[in-house]
Amino acid sequence: MRLDRDLQSVQEVRILVSRARTVAATLAALGQDELDKYCAAVAAACEQNAERLAKLAAEETGFGVWQDKVQKNLLGSRETWAHAKPQRVVGVLRTDKENGLIEIGVPVGVIAGLIPSTNPTSTTMYKAILALKSGNAIVFSPHPGAQKCIRETVAVIRAALRQVAAPEDAVQAIETVTLQATDALMRHRDVSLILATGGEAMVRAAYSSGNPAIGVGPGNGPAFIERSADIPAAVRDIIRSKTFDNGVICASEQSVVVESVSAKAVEDEFTRQGGVFLSSEDGDKLARFILRANGTMNPAIVGKSAETIAKLANILVPNGTKVLLSRQTTVDDKNPYAREKLCPLLAYYEAPGWREACEICMALLFNEGAGHTMTIHSANQEVIREFALRKPVSRLLVNTPAALGGVGATTALPPAFTLGCGAIGGSATGDNIEARHLTNIRRVAWGRGGVRNEDTGARVATETSAAFPAQVLDASTPASTPVPDYAVTADDVARITREVFARLTT
Repeated sequence: MRLDRDLQSVQEVRILVSRARTVAATLAALGQDELDKYCAAVAAACEQNAERLAKLAAEETGFGVWQDKVQKNLLGSRETWAHAKPQRVVGVLRTDKENGLIEIGVPVGVIAGLIPSTNPTSTTMYKAILALKSGNAIVFSPHPGAQKCIRETVAVIRAALRQVAAPEDAVQAIETVTLQATDALMRHRDVSLILATGGEAMVRAAYSSGNPAIGVGPGNGPAFIERSADIPAAVRDIIRSKTFDNGVICASEQSVVVESVSAKAVEDEFTRQGGVFLSSEDGDKLARFILRANGTMNPAIVGKSAETIAKLANILVPNGTKVLLSRQTTVDDKNPYAREKLCPLLAYYEAPGWREACEICMALLFNEGAGHTMTIHSANQEVIREFALRKPVSRLLVNTPAALGGVGATTALPPAFTLGCGAIGGSATGDNIEARHLTNIRRVAWGRGGVRNEDTGARVATETSAAFPAQVLDASTPASTPVPDYAVTADDVARITREVFARLTT
């Protein structure tokens, strides 16, 4: 008898999670130094294979530019590890003798890692390193459109783990990729945390699975070029960002907002640097390709070059066109230009002054992408401060390419391919996700010498008070948490049956 593909995939998930659960117990008993050895090996192997895996991703998905994917792979491996290496996230993290407190980082256990097609290999590297750093096992659910390159990345990681005698089942991936498998993984009772990067529907499914989740919503970040900005540099940054891997990073700019006083200079600079402003007619033609009938982004334009997109819409543009811009005046969910566009396509808005520009940016973010990212190009510190105080974003980037700044390549933000959107964006956090987000903090608290007298406020000694010990746990102590054994034997079933029967007959 042959199982249907969906049933086969669900059974595979059960097997993978069972293996991961066993390995998670082993990892939880290790100290940070041993876990770091595993991470270093994985990061080195991924760096060595960065170009090969980048080419595989570009070939399989048809998205982006393989040379840029190399840089993303290096960010997901070498740079992620360089940032994580000095951190201590498991074991004893902090000892406060004065107040009698110890904080201990504890691995969560088994992580479900959902991987998108836009950044498949780099996100796999990044999440594997974070999971290992924090003492967790991870099971990946690949996007169907990128499963080959994701599985190859996992193969590289597992080979690196074998080289250092680490349990290779710490990192696994579903082979039979189906929606049912992803759902089964997210809902499995032995999955401790879901780390979801992908489309809005998938992230919502993660949050409604019944298991804890860290997910990210869509980006729709505007870029405001304020009148005091270095306009050539601002335009250069925006074009660099929007053409980097053909705009598939969700932090990339989706709209440009300018003040009337500097609009002409901005438009001339975009034209000089390879941008093309579409006519109303051409803008309408292209609008029909941006969204599908169900209101979601058309995958045919994702990660494609500006010239390729123009051909799809039967629009003539000069050779060498880098970015397409469409002048817009409205913001609503029916306007495709006011939505996320993961390609070199920008909406262009003009405002009388910075306050009106501020309102347009707010409208764009609340239309889609609240909590994610936006950019301001300005030398006016007061305007930057006002934007920082008012904008509903987790990252306000200043004078930098958004795609690269948001993921930590051109800013001091942690290197990350999972960018939290905070509560306003329906996310558990607004942070760039790091290894510390994949642990729980156990707090050991000593009694402080009694309770307070309700009348005088003075402490009253009690027999249960205890001084903070001279010798306490040190940072080398692993934070192992035993994984409960859910296995039920035949003897258990027989015993339980006898007990129930006895109760019913007495």
